[in-house]
Amino acid sequence: MHKRKLGNSNLEVSALGLGCMGMSMSYGLPMEKPAAIALIRAAVERGVTFFDTAEVYGPFVNEELVGEALAPFRGQVVIATKFGFNIDPGKRLQSGLNSRPEHIRQVAEASLKRLKVDAIDLFYQHRVDPEVPIEDVAGAVKALIAQGKVKHFGLSEPGVQTVRRAHAVQPVTAIQSEYSLWWREPEQELLPALEELGIGFVPFSPLGKGFLTGAIDENTQFVSTDFRNVVPRFNAEARKANLAVVEPLRRIAARRQVTPAQIALAWLLAQKPWIVPIPGTTKLNRLDENNAAADLQLSAADLQEIEQAVSQISLQGERYPEALLKMVGR
Repeated sequence: MHKRKLGNSNLEVSALGLGCMGMSMSYGLPMEKPAAIALIRAAVERGVTFFDTAEVYGPFVNEELVGEALAPFRGQVVIATKFGFNIDPGKRLQSGLNSRPEHIRQVAEASLKRLKVDAIDLFYQHRVDPEVPIEDVAGAVKALIAQGKVKHFGLSEPGVQTVRRAHAVQPVTAIQSEYSLWWREPEQELLPALEELGIGFVPFSPLGKGFLTGAIDENTQFVSTDFRNVVPRFNAEARKANLAVVEPLRRIAARRQVTPAQIALAWLLAQKPWIVPIPGTTKLNRLDENNAAADLQLSAADLQEIEQAVSQISLQGERYPEALLKMVGR
């Protein structure tokens, strides 16, 4: 597996990471713990060194899973986790945003225990909290870095001005936001700002929540607990229309003798050398399929063909329900 550095930081990780959320929630039924541990360890054996989790995934159970799975590989891997929500410990339910400095400190201590580490490699604010100045958030993480409890600071789904303000207090190593061939908004303002500031970019949902694999169409049925049931872009009508974006991927994949998912990931990797996508999966064969994309070099002609085809497509449906849309880009 090739390595990449996140921006100007010294944080070097595998060119593709592994998003672990779906092992515990959001996409279908949670994995059995032994199978999930085996999958995470298989990723390490295949050269993956970057793993993404958060206290709110589960809540708590995904951090515990990642901590147990990666315990034998301390010092060889990078674990990213996140703070920024209130969680009722009894009900294990998320109940609103909270990035107050004292809460950030509490989350850091709890995450350290669940992850079984002495320091959190990359600590993201999960969503920008409008009630807490970002300077206070950055300052709290800066203090944790000074104490040796956190190594790097990140933000998830922030607006560009928030990034600039945070970076002025504590250098930001990475921004995590959705980015793929079916959500390209980061190209407008965010990517130019990150390039200017020397900040790495970690796209989540790099396969469009599975859509860019070509395995989903208007007839696909999701289990009742699947998050995609409430995503407007995944209603049956939108799925039917949005299949247009998969067609050029299928065409190039057939020519290159690879899969549409590998084309989609290779396209992301080709955008900037400081981009590290974190596709998630619950299946070993999909892990291998995704990882192979790190070795796939798209030609200039391939990239031009994708650009010409996709730029003419108007994708249908919002990427989040309305309540979640209000929490991004602030």
